[in-house]
Amino acid sequence: MMGYGWGMGAGGWIAMAIFWIGLLVLVGWAGVRAFPTGRDTGARSETPDEVLDRRFAAGELDAETYQSMRVALTSSRTGRR
Repeated sequence: MMGYGWGMGAGGWIAMAIFWIGLLVLVGWAGVRAFPTGRDTGARSETPDEVLDRRFAAGELDAETYQSMRVALTSSRTGRR
């Protein structure tokens, strides 16, 4: 038989196994990164003060509304209304 014994050998099999395992790990990692779950990713939510400041900076609120909401937030924190 011609070519008998000219296969990949042990080194070829090990290299092929490392390649496929690495490829599967890479695909799995990419899948996890592309489709995040509902777990907390470390991003914190905005505080009410930050939301109010952001809306005022964006022009959604005028100065009078901003001041009245700021007073309402401050008084609700201290328990006075």
